[in-house]
Amino acid sequence: MAPVGPRVNVKADAPDGYRALAGLTRAGHPDHVLSELIKVRASLVNGCEYCVALHSDAARAAGVSEDQLVALVNWRESTLFDDRARAALGVTDLLTRTESLAGCRDAAAGPTWSAAEAAFPDAELAQVVVTITAINAWNRVMIASGITPPG
Repeated sequence: MAPVGPRVNVKADAPDGYRALAGLTRAGHPDHVLSELIKVRASLVNGCEYCVALHSDAARAAGVSEDQLVALVNWRESTLFDDRARAALGVTDLLTRTESLAGCRDAAAGPTWSAAEAAFPDAELAQVVVTITAINAWNRVMIASGITPPG
C-alpha cells in the first residue's frame, strides 16, 4: 500500500492532547523490555507500521532478541517468553483487539486476568494496563496522521 502522507498533525494542532499522551506514556510500566514487547505487540495488532518500526528498534536496544520480535506475531505458540511477558502480552491482546475488549469482563477472559494478577502485583498490573492504553492511543494517532516509517 502506498503511503498516504500526513493527514493531521496532533503535535502541532492539538499540543495539549499530545502532551497528555506523552504523560500517559511516562506513567506506564518501568520495565523497558516488557514495555517495548507490549508496544510492539499492540502495534502489530493495530497495524501501525510506524510504531512497529519505532518500538522494534527500541526493543532491540533494550535487549529483546530478533527471535522474540519475530515471535510476537504468534507469541502464544512461542517458548521465548517468560510468564510475566506472556501475562502482559495476554492482557495486551485482550485490551487491544476490539472483539476481545468487548468481552474482557466475561468469564472467557478470566484466565488471562488470572495469569496477569499472578504475574504482577496490583500497582504493577495497573502500570501494564496504562502502557497498553498509551500505545493503543499512539497507534491511533499515528495511523490517523498517515505517517509511515522511513525507508
